[in-house]
Amino acid sequence: MAWLDSFTLVMKSSITSLREKIEDPERMLHQLICDMEEELEAVRASVASAVADEIQLGKQVQQLRGEADTWLNRATSALQRGDEAGAKAALDQKLRSEERLAKLEDGYEAQRRQVEKLQAAYRELEDRIGQARHKRTLLVARLARAESSDRINRALDRAAGSSAFAEFNRLERRVDRAEAMSAAYDRLDGRDPDAEELAARFAADERRSKLQTELDALRTQLATPSE
Repeated sequence: MAWLDSFTLVMKSSITSLREKIEDPERMLHQLICDMEEELEAVRASVASAVADEIQLGKQVQQLRGEADTWLNRATSALQRGDEAGAKAALDQKLRSEERLAKLEDGYEAQRRQVEKLQAAYRELEDRIGQARHKRTLLVARLARAESSDRINRALDRAAGSSAFAEFNRLERRVDRAEAMSAAYDRLDGRDPDAEELAARFAADERRSKLQTELDALRTQLATPSE
């Protein structure tokens, strides 16, 4: 498929760019996802066009079937009137419609199978991009942890040279300040981690209770002989 080849080329080009500019991996990971999403939109348009073709072919098939039925009804009416020539002419038109219908149905079936393949490939591509988004989040988090660890190690190395305890205390205050700022933003945004955890625990308990109720009901239903 042409769009799949194009997507592969975009991926290879993006990976090459990432390797060449590894000095800013977070930005490049973001750009990779953007490239994937742009390509997904192009693929989506191609799939939608194929689906539209299928819909149009389906309407044409239904139209020809209706024409064949109409000619059959006309032939029946003509024969009931004793118009044999008219009946033959109507049946000839019916056969012509059915011949066109047979050809069109072959094309319609082929288009339907192609659309099924395209839709399956599109869903697979969506899943792969979703996985890439998740991996990007994990990679950025790992990078942040590595950079934080590196900064802390450098700070501790400097502290070991002179005034180690003072440097350590300054670092501890910075961590405390960062935690306080994080808590402040949570409060401004209306988030309460303790309340959220408690709500989640209650929700889990309620779900387990509902599940047990459903299980007991099912056991009762199975134990009761059907009438």
